[in-house]
Amino acid sequence: MNKFKKLFKSRIGELSTFSKVVIYTLLISIGFVYLYPILFMISNSMKSQQDLINPMVNWIPMNLYFGNYEKAFKVLNYFPTLFESMLITVLPALIQTAVTSFIGYGFAKYDFKFKKTLFVLVLMTFVIPVQVYMIPRYVMFFEFNLLENPLAIILPALFGQGLNSAIFILIFYQFFRMIPKSINEAAEIDGAGPYYIFFKINVPLAVPAFITSFLFSLVWYFNETYIASLFLGAKYSNLQFKLASFVSEFEAMYSSEQLIMINEGIRLAATLLTILPMLIVYFTIQRWFVEGVEKTGVTGE
Repeated sequence: MNKFKKLFKSRIGELSTFSKVVIYTLLISIGFVYLYPILFMISNSMKSQQDLINPMVNWIPMNLYFGNYEKAFKVLNYFPTLFESMLITVLPALIQTAVTSFIGYGFAKYDFKFKKTLFVLVLMTFVIPVQVYMIPRYVMFFEFNLLENPLAIILPALFGQGLNSAIFILIFYQFFRMIPKSINEAAEIDGAGPYYIFFKINVPLAVPAFITSFLFSLVWYFNETYIASLFLGAKYSNLQFKLASFVSEFEAMYSSEQLIMINEGIRLAATLLTILPMLIVYFTIQRWFVEGVEKTGVTGE
């Protein structure tokens, strides 16, 4: 990452002033396109009803108003709902990261019969649309009495069939292939077993891959609503479900109070509270995440 920054600065230094202005203007414009929705949400969620209907108030409210967050916090039932969201998000993401690292390591470091065929089948699980095998999986979970149970989300991750598991297997496969075989061979000569070699040698070297895989898995599980609604129903209501029914729940909660009406500021406050956990996670470990993406070659979707 530091080499890339130095190379970028050296290349920028060779450009003319006009070229620099064009490049920085383009970068700022692209950055603003991504930041605009967040800035819009923050600005309008801090506005009172009077500021929202006042045409003279655009970005900066007359007074910071936190009543929108208080109402959204109450309607979302935030902390209990967040706990349920984390139960079906963090735990499957951790399990999926661990299991796919084992599978990716096996494909990268060992030769066995039908290896290429099995690897193609693993990748096919990502190519095949989820809707194709959701109904058979639903029937299977119904027969095993796993519906409306967190195990319906956790068990597929435990067996390497979690959300987009093939992508993480490919990440670990590519990363472990980059580690020279001579390191493992030297450890074997010293008497190290396969488990010691994996946990004590390869895992520390593959930390960027683990961070990248965990963060992608965490975000995908957090934003997943189709599988959660199919297998969990309304018993485990995550933040996305609460946000989808926010208007109806708000009206039901404040129906007796005629002066309290839902407005754009309250809806945006609820939206910001919903995405806040992922923003905190990303800004906390974004440096390691960027380095992991660079080293693993992941470009996103």
